[in-house]
Amino acid sequence: MEIFSQQILNGLVLGSVYALVALGYTMVYGILGLINFAHGEVVMVGALTALSVTNALLVAAPGLPAPVILLLAVLVAMIACMLLGFSIERIAYRPLRRAPRLAPLITAIGVSILLQTVAMLIWGRQYHTVPALIPARPHTVAGATITDVGIVIIAVSALIMLGLLLLVHFTKLGRAMRATAENQLVSGLMGVDINRIISATFVIGSALAAVAGVLVSANYGIAHYYMGFTLGLKAFTAAVLGGIGNLGGAMLGGVLLGLIESLGAGYIGHLTDLCQFESLRQASLELARNCTGSAEVPLFGSNYQDVFAFLVLITVLVFRPTGLLGERVSERA
Repeated sequence: MEIFSQQILNGLVLGSVYALVALGYTMVYGILGLINFAHGEVVMVGALTALSVTNALLVAAPGLPAPVILLLAVLVAMIACMLLGFSIERIAYRPLRRAPRLAPLITAIGVSILLQTVAMLIWGRQYHTVPALIPARPHTVAGATITDVGIVIIAVSALIMLGLLLLVHFTKLGRAMRATAENQLVSGLMGVDINRIISATFVIGSALAAVAGVLVSANYGIAHYYMGFTLGLKAFTAAVLGGIGNLGGAMLGGVLLGLIESLGAGYIGHLTDLCQFESLRQASLELARNCTGSAEVPLFGSNYQDVFAFLVLITVLVFRPTGLLGERVSERA
């Protein structure tokens, strides 16, 4: 039971981050029908920008309270990512709106690689340690342990997702976004500035990505130029699982994916440690000796965590391509 409770908490923390990043994917896809594969790199830029601001403030003003430093770092990261998201849409995607669907997809992959390279040139290839601005005090809940960082991640993600739902469903901007997602041509005839709405969608999604980047780097204590790639793929999987284009689906998919990964990796790692089959062990020892000259065999544990995300993606695409909350739509004539 303790393992189950612990993995549930770990899954909620992980799923909250996935949901936050998946919202950026689902917003852009809902309006443009475009999968913005560069979104994970926006998360990475947010994390590294916040880290740079944090280190600069710790040197320039060491007396500042940790919450103030964290808040300033998040604000600067959000502004940087919002400008980046606006630039990506304006330069890379807007000229290709009427192009065949393959062109924006290839462009998105190219932008992703470009951002990784630029980040590597600016921040280097090495892993950067993130200062612990949030206390790591452990708290026990139902026999499981969660730190202050995990609590902050869950609380901040929940508040942001609630705020986004209120924005989309109860504001003028939100109504314009929903109208644009339904039919761009008709929305334009009704007076909606399509370009402004699409740019606003990228800006909002990029701001969410910045917050997600700060939360991820705070949770793991490290940041590097390649951190957004796998996270972006998993968040895309979460968006597909919940129903890409559906905000509620992105949230549900993110939480479910986090729970699936955490429970699967936790229990497989636990069972692997308990059940060392002799034949597999001997084969692994022989392979290790032949390849490395060492008899040490790594334990499996959480190495399976990434596998579950992509197994979920394949399963959903095969059996329910529209996702859990997605709806089947017919192509317009």
